[in-house]
Amino acid sequence: MDRSTTATATAVATTTAPTASSADAALKDPQTGSLLLDGVPRQRGATAVLPAPRPATPALAPPAPSAPPVSRALARLRSLRPWRLLPTPTGTPFTFGYAAVLTVTAMVTDYADPSLVHALQQGSSTDVAHLIREPVLVLLASALWMAGGITSPYAIGFVLVLTALERRIGGLRAAGVFLLGHVVATLATEVPVGLSVLAGDLPDSSLHRLDYGISFGVATSVGALAGLLRPWLRWPLLVVFGSMVVGDLLEFADPMTDWGHVMSLAIGVSTWPLVRGWRRARTAAASSPGAPAAVRTAQTPGTVAA
Repeated sequence: MDRSTTATATAVATTTAPTASSADAALKDPQTGSLLLDGVPRQRGATAVLPAPRPATPALAPPAPSAPPVSRALARLRSLRPWRLLPTPTGTPFTFGYAAVLTVTAMVTDYADPSLVHALQQGSSTDVAHLIREPVLVLLASALWMAGGITSPYAIGFVLVLTALERRIGGLRAAGVFLLGHVVATLATEVPVGLSVLAGDLPDSSLHRLDYGISFGVATSVGALAGLLRPWLRWPLLVVFGSMVVGDLLEFADPMTDWGHVMSLAIGVSTWPLVRGWRRARTAAASSPGAPAAVRTAQTPGTVAA
């Protein structure tokens, strides 16, 4: 009885010993060899935190080759857009249409019968006699003729100056500036003639003096446009044009007309606050989201004198 019990205990011990050793071996840390407690987490050492990979430094692109001087000059020329110096039917309808009418009357002057041309110009003259009888008609009709033809300085100035002015303030306002100078300077030069005839200082023939052309309106437009240009363009323009009209006045060849040019230039300069306000309003309207495409096109930056 004792022997069997002892044998049984020995067998059980022999059988269980390897099992316990296997369990202990499974609970040992393979790195340190220490015994681990079952059910307790994170006993196998802190997990090593791998360093975050560094972002690869992008390779610097080689600098772009600089454009040759000729290409840069062509790019600047294209940015200036010199064709905007000339009127277009959509961009500057007032100047374009007015220039077309003046071209027709210039062709009539060159190719029609001289007696017919004289009769037409005499009927359009803003002399004192016509101003007394039909002032509105002759003030408008006299602005349909160009003294000197299409190659005269005032004809070329009309195209360039009115185009630039209309692009900045709009067609109706540019027409108003032109008409203001044409009417005020005409009356300022003709009224003294009528008064001088009444006083006996001039003969009666002065009441029928031939007077027509666009020069007063162009001179006023030059003065108004100067106020919208940058200083490096404004003052040279005023100096050159002012020297021209003052030089004509000093020659005393046609003092009444020459005084009219000086007064027209002064009228244009006096409109600077008005035309600058018009331009600000037009620029603000062009920058609004609902602005018409034509206005946005007319206000495209990059034009200096156009």
